[in-house]
Amino acid sequence: MQRLKERVEALFRRRHNSRQAASSSTQQQPASQSPTPQQPVSQQPMSANQRDVQQQALSRVAATTAGTLSIALENQTSSSQVYAYITGQALDNNNALFLLQSDGHTAYYPSSPSGNGSPLSQDVAIALGAPGNIITVTIPRIAGGRIWFSVDSPLTFLLNPGNPGPGLVEPSATNPSDPNFNVNYSFAEFTFNASQLFANISYVDFVSVPIALTLQDTSGASYHVSGMPADGLATVCAELRAQTARDGRRWSSLIYTRDGQDIRALSPNNGIVMHPDWFATYWTPYVQQVYSRFASEALTINTQAAFGDVTGRTGPLGNLNFGDAGDFAPPSSRDIFSCSTGPFATGDNAERNTIIPRLAAAFNRSTLLLPGNQGSDFPNGVSPSQYYTDPTTNHYSRIVHAANLDHKGYAFPYDDVAPDGGVGQEGAVMSGTPALFTVTVGGRNAYVA
Repeated sequence: MQRLKERVEALFRRRHNSRQAASSSTQQQPASQSPTPQQPVSQQPMSANQRDVQQQALSRVAATTAGTLSIALENQTSSSQVYAYITGQALDNNNALFLLQSDGHTAYYPSSPSGNGSPLSQDVAIALGAPGNIITVTIPRIAGGRIWFSVDSPLTFLLNPGNPGPGLVEPSATNPSDPNFNVNYSFAEFTFNASQLFANISYVDFVSVPIALTLQDTSGASYHVSGMPADGLATVCAELRAQTARDGRRWSSLIYTRDGQDIRALSPNNGIVMHPDWFATYWTPYVQQVYSRFASEALTINTQAAFGDVTGRTGPLGNLNFGDAGDFAPPSSRDIFSCSTGPFATGDNAERNTIIPRLAAAFNRSTLLLPGNQGSDFPNGVSPSQYYTDPTTNHYSRIVHAANLDHKGYAFPYDDVAPDGGVGQEGAVMSGTPALFTVTVGGRNAYVA
């Protein structure tokens, strides 16, 4: 049987890829490439007052978890101007577009507007108040959900006409004409359905304001994803600049800076959306070595599904051939970073669709040239300590994982691929009996559970 997270991984990648349509590839100014020193990480446990607030919220909502979920939104930034937004599809209302109104309890189901870029008719900005404040909100069952946070300025969401319902125009980090382009914001992703709550922090698009997750269920069990400390973005940007100093590649150009302040660090996938020539030849020598290696030995992919272990070899046409799963042409940089184009585009071949996540992850983590079975057996032949050890690798993902206190968080679309029995890297929490879901923004009291 496939693992639980395997059943939900397609949701987040589908949503990520669909949101690229709102972006445009207009010019971005590259940031400075000079490295800055990395700051030490401070790890502080949750305060007794914060635990008391959570326990009070738990006692209030324990009887309402069947159809609704309470979410505690906690401001751990240094700003009193922090806003939260919750969006998704309402599963118990025919998958209608859902936004939570500013009171934190009233659903807003917008109707389809007459024209593109129409404003919302309701206020959906939930003000979190002063640093340390916690606002508890309630949502219905949601698929494809996001919890957004913005600091110092609110976000702008717009509507486009659609059938049967409207389309939500979300903030875009790759479109300089987007009204939110200069706003400091982040988001977490979740699905809350009749079976479970599944949520994760995401860096697939970019790194900005730190977010942490804590899930408590009705049995009293607690699950925690630490996220980054308050200086997490500064650490990531410093390391991206240092990597550019080492290899001369566009890592530091992924940093968007305004008025001398780092606002966000784009993923290389989003960097390529804005500048298709970035990283164009970055993976070429590595890919050539991989395909050369497996012309003379077999590559084993553990599908972790009914197909078991499948083997492939580089054939006379220069493609990796996996029998019934077909040929995999040498991927481009865009294919590797996006995990969704070229040979990694999914289709009707179920066996191929189980190989794609694992092969794409092996490239991003650059494990395919490790010696012996470590390089030719993935994911089961490789441990996380061996990820990103080749000089040619997804350094954005390497740096992002290192900057998280527990080293977890989606840094590329298939970052949930893990060995059987291994520790997941994706920074997810899940439970079939959720009681209280706490989402913290700012990282000032980030801690490892």
